[in-house]
Amino acid sequence: MGRKQLVRDTKRAALARMESAARTEEDFQAVIKQWDDLDKTRERRERAHEVRRDEDEIPLEYGRKKDGLVFPMPIVHPAGWEMMKGDFLAMIYDNAEDISQLTEDWDVFIELENLTDKQKEVLFLTAVRMCTPQQIACYKGQTDRAVRKLLAAALDSIRGYLAPVIRWQIQEGEPDVTFAKRQFLEWYDGQK
Repeated sequence: MGRKQLVRDTKRAALARMESAARTEEDFQAVIKQWDDLDKTRERRERAHEVRRDEDEIPLEYGRKKDGLVFPMPIVHPAGWEMMKGDFLAMIYDNAEDISQLTEDWDVFIELENLTDKQKEVLFLTAVRMCTPQQIACYKGQTDRAVRKLLAAALDSIRGYLAPVIRWQIQEGEPDVTFAKRQFLEWYDGQK
């Protein structure tokens, strides 16, 4: 047994004796003071191991305004819901290049990988960040018509690829054909 462990055990035993021997209010105040001192020491040790960050180092994209105030992500935003549930996948892949990582379906993953960078960015801002075409147009310095055209091209590409894949899955009797996929196929066939 090390010397430090022996000192800790001795102090712990002395505090236990002090607690059991306390009878007056002054004795209890002395015990409380001992416990407060131990708490202060523990907190000081914990603070020594904390990673600190100066407020000037917080990037603006974390909700910090230029005047120094920091606002948390609103709870009504889907990313806020996911954070509260403990699902951090959307936070990890929070950029347009990695939008394909946010899907579980392999076929959708492949088609999202095949989109152009501009289409990925518009789709990401629309689907994940929930921006309107007008907001995206303002952000990118384009017209909202150009943004809608990019978004429509991306969605047409994804739908055109997925419709035959879902038809094949239904014909082969694949177990992962969901009701939503069947509804999509009915809607897609109705559009033509």
